[in-house]
Amino acid sequence: MTTRTDYTDDEWARLVRGPLVAGLAVSIADPGGPIETVKETAAAVRTTQREGDVPLVAEISTEIRERAQRRENPLGDFRIGSAGMAGQQVLDELRAIDLILRTKADGSEADAYRAWILDAAQASADAAKEGGFFGIGAEQVSAGEQEMLERLRDALGMASATPPGIE
Repeated sequence: MTTRTDYTDDEWARLVRGPLVAGLAVSIADPGGPIETVKETAAAVRTTQREGDVPLVAEISTEIRERAQRRENPLGDFRIGSAGMAGQQVLDELRAIDLILRTKADGSEADAYRAWILDAAQASADAAKEGGFFGIGAEQVSAGEQEMLERLRDALGMASATPPGIE
């Protein structure tokens, strides 16, 4: 098992912001209004609170909570550039995280971390209905969000449980 001391400051910063970056990816994939964005962000933040998980995940969860209590941005210095490149930046960040996990973490903790950040992305996707008119005809998870979830799984080297297009 690895701990904070096994990672450089840059690697640790990436691991800490990973769940929130994954949630952000869903918001970028199908931007809604401000209410949807708040719901999606709040859902991703709620999934970061893990107790008793794999020690690496629990340690990162504790750090996110402590940063929030100090009113520090858990995303740190991660910034999104132009809107057109935002999705690619998020995927590149998650690929970098995956490389860190493959290099330093053992298999079980890497798998637990990947599942955790995919949970954050899924919670974000499920948090607010997309489209429709006053909720009529809205989808729980839009096609754009579903596509981003698949792209996140790819970036993390995880095969989808359901092939795209089959539901």
